[in-house]
Amino acid sequence: MHERSAFIAGGGIIGLAAALELAGAGWDVTVFDPRMAMGEASRAAAGMLAGLDPENPPALRALAHLSLRLYPSFLARVEALSQRVIPLRTQRTVQGGIHPPSGIEPLSSADLQSLAPGIEPRGLSFFLLEESSFDPCDLAEALPAAVRAAGVQLREHAPVLRARPESSGVRVQTPHGSALAGAFLNAAGAWASALDASLPVFPRKGHILTVELPGDVQTEYVLRTDAVYIVPRGQNRYTIGSTIEDAGFNRTVDPDRIQDLFHRAACLWPPLRDAGIVEGWVGFRPASEDGLPILDTTAERCWVATGHFRNGILLAPATARLLAQWMSGSSPEIDLAPFRARRFTPAPLVS
Repeated sequence: MHERSAFIAGGGIIGLAAALELAGAGWDVTVFDPRMAMGEASRAAAGMLAGLDPENPPALRALAHLSLRLYPSFLARVEALSQRVIPLRTQRTVQGGIHPPSGIEPLSSADLQSLAPGIEPRGLSFFLLEESSFDPCDLAEALPAAVRAAGVQLREHAPVLRARPESSGVRVQTPHGSALAGAFLNAAGAWASALDASLPVFPRKGHILTVELPGDVQTEYVLRTDAVYIVPRGQNRYTIGSTIEDAGFNRTVDPDRIQDLFHRAACLWPPLRDAGIVEGWVGFRPASEDGLPILDTTAERCWVATGHFRNGILLAPATARLLAQWMSGSSPEIDLAPFRARRFTPAPLVS
């Protein structure tokens, strides 16, 4: 066993981004996934790099800003290694809310209509955010190829059953046997608590759909409120989301939920009433009790990175950078105290 070897449970964007970062730092990395890599929440997402979303918790700000700074180099590295292009589908977001953030001017009615012809403000103020988005399906094709090209062993259809620290490392058990590595990272997303029951992580089911809109009335901007988002995908297609449901791992696509989302989107942007639904699907976001990620050590040589909820796509490069720094013996470059698992442990009573 090499001291700088790591096993990672979970082949979603968090696990694969961490594998790529560790491999770049000279680690020998193996990623295990019970299904196909990038086959769950990472592929089901909308792909918005929503670091400026006013709905984001304030505690995410530093982590989100670091990730936004890292994204250009992250995507460039994935593209170079995979020889696949991950095009940015949008460059800006038209955000609606009761009040614009401090320092941001609301759009005039004329400007708003020029960006999204036919939009119905319905009492909201709208403002422009410099945010990009990409299609997660593009990343889902490229990222597994990139980590393999970087020398990472990617073992699909191989679930981690348990991980146990030993004196010389961490022993991981799969249906195919056991092996020893110098470190272990639990990046199993909504399934992370199956490997560590102490982690307060659970699935938040989300419905999402894609529509196709004929005609000349289109927009190239993400349209987003606290009720719905509409993300242009190119070729007159739009992704619309999303619900937040406590339904366990129920994979059923509910037609009523899909229709409700479509109705919400068409109320915001009435031209969508002429659109046809292409497909609908669900994903399982890994959520914690307070909606913030869990980035921590759980035992000797064992780390966890989960609970990213709606921001797994956004936060992946920063999460990978900080975990690789920590696992390599350096101090993470931003304070991870808001994301430590101990925040869920009740404080002792003082007599």
